[in-house]
Amino acid sequence: MAMSLLRNKMRTFVVGVGVTKFEKPLTKAWDYPDMGKEAGEEALKDAGLPYSNVKAVVASYCYGEPTSGQRAVYNLGLSGVPIFNVNNNCSSGSSALMLARRMVQSGMEDCVMALGFEKMERGLSEKYTDRTSPVKRHMDHMVEIGAEPGLIQPRLNQMTSDVVKLYAYAAREYLQKYPYATLDDMVEISYKNHKQSLNNPKAALQRVIPREDIKTKIPLCDPITFWMSAPTADGGAAAIVCNEDFVVANNLQHHAVEIIAQHMVTDMKSSFGQSFQDLSGYGMAKEAARRCYQDSGLTPEDVDVLEVHDCFSCNELFMYEALQLSKEGRGVDLIRDGKWVKNKNGGEICKLAGKWVVNPSGGLESKGHPIGATGLAQCAELVSQLRGTAKLKQVDGAKVALQHNFGIGGAAVVTMYQRPGQLQKQSKL
Repeated sequence: MAMSLLRNKMRTFVVGVGVTKFEKPLTKAWDYPDMGKEAGEEALKDAGLPYSNVKAVVASYCYGEPTSGQRAVYNLGLSGVPIFNVNNNCSSGSSALMLARRMVQSGMEDCVMALGFEKMERGLSEKYTDRTSPVKRHMDHMVEIGAEPGLIQPRLNQMTSDVVKLYAYAAREYLQKYPYATLDDMVEISYKNHKQSLNNPKAALQRVIPREDIKTKIPLCDPITFWMSAPTADGGAAAIVCNEDFVVANNLQHHAVEIIAQHMVTDMKSSFGQSFQDLSGYGMAKEAARRCYQDSGLTPEDVDVLEVHDCFSCNELFMYEALQLSKEGRGVDLIRDGKWVKNKNGGEICKLAGKWVVNPSGGLESKGHPIGATGLAQCAELVSQLRGTAKLKQVDGAKVALQHNFGIGGAAVVTMYQRPGQLQKQSKL
């Protein structure tokens, strides 16, 4: 009984989400405070709460000066609440969500906002070149285990080139290790995500890309092309996390979505072994997912919809296996057995192996990747799915959702969501 009461006390719920439209960098005259204001206000409106209910904010971004979080949050109100700034590369948004959740679980706060935003350039970059790069060990190790040093494409800067190269070598490793898989399987994943973007009016790229273009046009580093990559973007996203007492007191049960498990795993010894896949986050994601399944008591078979960090389409393939949707080396079976179906709202989505829908939002490859906002946009998508309000993107009957977000340097965050009342029936919810 004591453990049951403790578990209920630590239950956490997302009650409000907001996402701006993601835009190609340098195409819209707006700044990060505008993005934060728009996303934050949408999340508050979604929850039906005034900003005065928020007891703390965790702000996530990578391209900005210290305390940019304060500047963005101040557009929502000047209430004096604690504001914490988080930078974890591409997993910054889910890191902010995790910290917001843990603050609520601690009992110190009952309602915390996670707010992510990014104003980017056309490509990745490092601003401080007079000190050790936090990813230097990763990039040096990439060369040590066989990658060619130097730029791969004149149009790319060094940082972008290194990241593309890392995943390109991981893709080559996978194809060599598992000859059953082909480049066409990775192309099909990209095609799926771009086609699903037609359902998402907030995606930066909202069109179908022909398979042949995905495979051959704008090559970056064999086998990766531009259309198999996630472009940088500007945008913001937000989520409001609360405890159970707050949800009940504010009558938010009707659209609260529970975070039932969440784990971050950073680099392990295996990250710096002989595998490009592990160097690019495979082992971290596998361990984080294992912990989430263990905590939730659920299995991959219980999951209906996923938002996966498809920085490159090959990484989505890797994650099919890391997240235990398939055995290692057989992730391609999911896309080969994918079935395009129409939901009740008329939107067309792909069910992998006739079961799982991955990246109904279009994924990073179509939405774009405003680094500080990406993880929170994934959260917003899955919350809408479990509420049944995702419109053309809706996975009919979705009850359990899984999120994967990864940043080199490194941190993999896996989060599981469920409509309340499914697990602890003794709960007030």
